[in-house]
Amino acid sequence: MTDQRRVVARVLSKADDHPDVEEVYRRAAEQDEAISIATVYRTVRMFEEAGILERHDFGDGRARYEPASDEHHDHLIDVQSGRVIEFSNEEIERLQAAVAHSLGYKLVDHRLELYAVPLDKDDKEGE
Repeated sequence: MTDQRRVVARVLSKADDHPDVEEVYRRAAEQDEAISIATVYRTVRMFEEAGILERHDFGDGRARYEPASDEHHDHLIDVQSGRVIEFSNEEIERLQAAVAHSLGYKLVDHRLELYAVPLDKDDKEGE
């Protein structure tokens, strides 16, 4: 692996958000001024094809990435700020499996993305 690919790998492994390629490039360029956007695109594509990265489309027109993980989680996307919140919920997992089963299937994988806006004052008072 080249030094520049190592920089990209380090940027992605330290990311606690879901950056797009342009953000990965910006962070990588802070560590190596000689890195090009083309190198970042090629490296991200290579990592995705190797199963090292997962690609997401959260409806904002940008492919976003996170390290592949054996631990399942879902995403809630704040449509106002673009913030992506990872969460796990056993009740949702059971319901999804039950839905598949009721339709005559065994659930083998899924991806859940919730798109939301923060509660406003009236929403919080009505709880």
